[in-house]
Amino acid sequence: MADLIKLNTNEFPYGPSPRALDAMRAAADDTLRLYPDPTALALRTALAERVGLTAENVFVGNGSDEVLAHAFQAFFNHGDPLLFSDVTYSFYKVYCGLYDLPYRLVPLTENMAVQVEDFTAPCSGVVIANPNAPTGTAVGLDAIKRLLAMHPDRVVLVDEAYVDFGAESVVSLVKDHSNLLVVQTFSKSRALAGARVGFAYAQPELIEGLVRVKDSFNSYPLDRIAQAGATAAVQDEAWFRQGIEKVISSRTMLSAGLTGLGFEVLPSQANFVYARHADRDAAQLAASLRERAIIVRHLRGERTSSWLRITVGTDPQCNMLLSALRDILHRNS
Repeated sequence: MADLIKLNTNEFPYGPSPRALDAMRAAADDTLRLYPDPTALALRTALAERVGLTAENVFVGNGSDEVLAHAFQAFFNHGDPLLFSDVTYSFYKVYCGLYDLPYRLVPLTENMAVQVEDFTAPCSGVVIANPNAPTGTAVGLDAIKRLLAMHPDRVVLVDEAYVDFGAESVVSLVKDHSNLLVVQTFSKSRALAGARVGFAYAQPELIEGLVRVKDSFNSYPLDRIAQAGATAAVQDEAWFRQGIEKVISSRTMLSAGLTGLGFEVLPSQANFVYARHADRDAAQLAASLRERAIIVRHLRGERTSSWLRITVGTDPQCNMLLSALRDILHRNS
């Protein structure tokens, strides 16, 4: 459908960096007959330099999903259950099923927030999405420090897929914490979801563990075009900052508009908002929006069925969503 407004997959509403596009076009030449650099050294170096680390502190893979999958296989097979929130990224359960890993769900608070002090049980490791998905809420640096101290002999994986939209990254803690693994992606704030590039920061021992898992079946995870585009995207800081500011501004406008329509909106630090209406069924709202060619995400479940996760689009897209909701609520009042 040509006029579909797609606000369900948290894609960036604007195109990639022009420098990234130019780099990918330049990489599409005769050298594609050759295998790519299996170490992605140029990309790892660019990522490391941006945060004051070295290439030995960086691992890259096909999207953060592949990086997460390697981490689950490498670090969490210790007998005790892995700890993660009861409302969070759904693929954590998938990876546990794939690798036959026991896990324990830690409930979010009544306000749908992560409380790190609840992650006290003996475990094989801890996974925290920060900001959390689908709620968009985040915890600060001090909370992650407490979590690292609570489990000094276990890997604490902080999934920062959405961190650039206002949350505080914990990459600065990598130098001083051997048990910290920080996972990020180019699919959101860098607008390269179609290129499939994810990465992780950690001390070299953890990075080496990820490399061993990767090399056990595929030494060439990232193609030449993806490496070229991602490297150029990292180096285009001005484009990155400009895009982030636009999304944050649109998020503020969207949250205020939803609140004005009677929705409860959680404080989001991601490129989406999590909202529910006290008097309207979320599944019915999602269906009504779909009839108007607007797609939002409704997740079934005991604690999620009353909520909608709505990607922050362009200002015109957000305004069309608000207008459609206004009409739906008026017609059903």
